[in-house]
Amino acid sequence: MNNKSKYTLAILLALFIATGCSRGEVTPSGSPTATATPPVSLGSPTPSSNPSPSPLTTPKPSTVPTASPSTSAVPPKSGAIQVVAKPESITVLVNKQNSLPSSYEPTDLVYPDIPFIFAEKNEKRKMRKAAASAIEKLFAGADKDGIHLSGVSAYRSYATQKSLFQRYVLKDGEEKAKMYSAVPGTSEHETGLAIDVTGSDGKCAAEDCFAGTKEAKWLEAHVAEYGFIIRYPKGKTTITGYQYEPWHIRYVGIDVAKEMVDKSLTMEEYYNAVPVTK
Repeated sequence: MNNKSKYTLAILLALFIATGCSRGEVTPSGSPTATATPPVSLGSPTPSSNPSPSPLTTPKPSTVPTASPSTSAVPPKSGAIQVVAKPESITVLVNKQNSLPSSYEPTDLVYPDIPFIFAEKNEKRKMRKAAASAIEKLFAGADKDGIHLSGVSAYRSYATQKSLFQRYVLKDGEEKAKMYSAVPGTSEHETGLAIDVTGSDGKCAAEDCFAGTKEAKWLEAHVAEYGFIIRYPKGKTTITGYQYEPWHIRYVGIDVAKEMVDKSLTMEEYYNAVPVTK
């Protein structure tokens, strides 16, 4: 082989080696991209992306409890009477569907310093301490305006209410009795927060003729100033379940009383409780 042939052969050999090396470099460059793929697939379902919805949804349940108090206060549609959970609350809702426990007796009953239409010092004179203080101020305020009031009946025990209701049933029948008297356990008088009032002469005490009197008009205009409401207002019988009783006032505290009076609400409406029709 001459020198020219040897030179040509050397060049071809060099080209062959160079071509083989360049092909070998392509594979490693491709394999990293392939090995890089798994991290991407691992990263797509990253745990950090899953928890993000849960923190967003977690605060939502906090809005649910705000609605539960109003719905939990709604009695069963069957009309069954349920026992209230906090009978000692100043704003407890007691009506034909919400009863006090039969064993409940307020622990802070006192004798308010106000006149009554009877002389005996019995339980009918008693009220819970906060209500007693408020009724004293109410009577004093009425006196300043030339309106002289007397108490008719305040607290009643379960036993007293039971006896009273049975007497009314014997007199007028159960259906009619329920329009003006409460089944034992469901009377506001048992809370120690309610009182029936009348004029100092004792006329029309707990009677329909009290409506329209100067005493009744004064009460309607001023009871909220002292934390009371007319519990069974005119035109609300289908809601409260009782006929209009301008003499029956209930202590709920000044703030609540003013709000209820300003908005013309009964306690049933204030608490979004279902209407009482019987």
